[in-house]
Amino acid sequence: MFPSPAKIKNRAVLGRFLAASLALSACIASQSRAEDATFNVIDDRGVAVSVPAKPKRIASVSYFAADVALALGLKPVAATYMVEGRSPDFLGGHLDGVRQIGQRATPNLELLAEAKPDVTVAIRRYTEGNADQYQKIAPYLGYSLELFADSDRTIGQLATILGETKRGQELNAQFKADLAAFAEKAPKDKHPRFVVMWGGDTPWVFRSENMTAAILVALGAENIAGQNPTPSVPDNWGMEMSLETMLEKDPEVIFVYDYGPDRPHENNPIWQQLSAVKNGRVHYVGDHWVEAHGPIAREMVLREAAHLLYPDVFPAIDVKAEARKMIPASVN
Repeated sequence: MFPSPAKIKNRAVLGRFLAASLALSACIASQSRAEDATFNVIDDRGVAVSVPAKPKRIASVSYFAADVALALGLKPVAATYMVEGRSPDFLGGHLDGVRQIGQRATPNLELLAEAKPDVTVAIRRYTEGNADQYQKIAPYLGYSLELFADSDRTIGQLATILGETKRGQELNAQFKADLAAFAEKAPKDKHPRFVVMWGGDTPWVFRSENMTAAILVALGAENIAGQNPTPSVPDNWGMEMSLETMLEKDPEVIFVYDYGPDRPHENNPIWQQLSAVKNGRVHYVGDHWVEAHGPIAREMVLREAAHLLYPDVFPAIDVKAEARKMIPASVN
C-alpha cells in the first residue's frame, strides 16, 4: 500500500497521479473484430485506426513501443534513436541489430517502409504532421507520452493491440506496487528539492505532471518547477527557467537529460553557484528518463531515482542488467 497521506509531502499531487494510473486501457474506444483479422482503436490524435490483430512487426518511433514490445516478448523490426550510435541500456541491448530509421524527431520514412511494419507506434508531436505518409506505410498510432497519466493508458492499449491485454494489466499493477513500496521506504523527514531539465542557455524544466518528475514527487521529493498552474491548458507540462530563477529556488539535486557533450548551461557562472553543482549532485541521466512511459523505462527510472535522491537508503543499480530481467528470454 502507499504511505498514508500524512506521511507524504505533495500528497494531493500523488493522489491524482495514482487515480490516473487506474485507467489501464481506457483509450480503447472500440473493438470490431472481423474474423479476428483487424480491430479499431482510437489513438491520442482522436483518430480511429484499423490495426491487424496481434501484429508481429512493430516499428517504434521513440523507444516507447520497443519498450512495451520487449516487455511482452516481441522484438521490434525498426526503431529510432535518441542519440546516434548510443544504444539505450534500459532496453537491455535488445535493439542491437534492429533496423535504425533515424532520430526520433526526424525518422527516415524510406527506411521505415523497407522494414515492412504491421503497425507504427510514434510520439504524436513529432509525427502527426506526416500522419498521411506514415499511414501509407502501415497503420499509424500517435501517442502524447508526456504525463504520468499517459503511461498506464498507452501501455494498456498497446498490450491489447499486441494480444497481451492481461500482461499489460499485470505490468501496470506491478509498477503501482513497486512505486508504493519505494515511496514507503523513502525517508519521511527528507524532501530534497529537485529539477528535471534539458540543458541549454536557458534550461527547459518539467512540471510535476511530467512522467519522470511525477516519479520523483512520488518518492517524496519537491519539484522546484511545481505543478501546471493552468491544468486546462494542454501541453503545459514544461517551461523555460532561467539560471537566475533556478538559483533562487536552489535545487539540491539536478537531473539533466543527456544529449551529448554540448552543455551550454555549464558555461554560465550562475551554474557553479547552485547547491546541487557544489555538492556533486548533478546527474546526466539516460534515455529512459526522457522516455519513461514504457514498462521497463519507468521501472528503471524509479530505482535509479530512489538511489540518487536517497543514496544512503537505496542501492545503485545496473540498468542494463536489471532491464534484462524484465525482458522474456524468448526475445533472444
